[in-house]
Amino acid sequence: MRLKISHTTRYDYDAPVPFGLQQLRKTPKSTRGQSVLNWKTSVEGGSKQLSFEDYHRNTTELLSFDAGTTSLVIRSEGQVQMADTAGIVGLHQGFTPLWLFLRSTAQTQIGAGVRQIARLAEGGTDLKLLHDLSARIREAISYEINASEPTWSAEDAIAAGRGVCQDHTHVFVACARHLGFPARYVSGYLMMNDRVDQDATHAWAEVHVDDLGWVGFDVSNAISPDMRYVRVATGLDYTEAAPVSGRHYGSAGETLSVSVEVMQQQ
Repeated sequence: MRLKISHTTRYDYDAPVPFGLQQLRKTPKSTRGQSVLNWKTSVEGGSKQLSFEDYHRNTTELLSFDAGTTSLVIRSEGQVQMADTAGIVGLHQGFTPLWLFLRSTAQTQIGAGVRQIARLAEGGTDLKLLHDLSARIREAISYEINASEPTWSAEDAIAAGRGVCQDHTHVFVACARHLGFPARYVSGYLMMNDRVDQDATHAWAEVHVDDLGWVGFDVSNAISPDMRYVRVATGLDYTEAAPVSGRHYGSAGETLSVSVEVMQQQ
């Protein structure tokens, strides 16, 4: 299946911005079951300075603001050929050691809530255990749009009992690490069955399972990723896989808008 993707991020400022920097991770990876046919990113109100591959093998672009700009528009678009691999990404690649994915971060810190959910998970095999873990997280944390803050940790989401895909993913990653599985956060695109236009990217988790390698789990939708899921960036948590991150200098107020379109092409 071929997917066409368009992703626009726009920042509007109420005063001219003297200087700013943004880091982009909006380019999909070519991996098992996923081949990037073409992709481009354009910028208005700024310019791209360099591109590199980070230690998670994410394509990362650094851009700077034009001096005195009052808006910054980042448009990314392209086509990706997808195949269904039942959520299996495959063997670990790159120079980053697997043990790093057992490390907790501020957003995946293991506390009482994580330990309680992880203790309830059961299954005769690693896969059954992880799918049961996903179901228990979904029961403990209801999916509610705009129900959480981007800075929430796994423990924050568990305490609130609500969250979005980012929160589900942080909790799943934290629980999997507590159970001894290397786990990572994934940001990407999801083709929805009922609409083309979306106002955000999607997030899910991947866990390294013996004899299979990395396997994906989407807690929010209760499935392993299929050919509708386009992997873009991976990291220990959201901060390392965020589509756009950075800062600007000066006192200007900021308004953010995001538009994502994902559709199948014949």
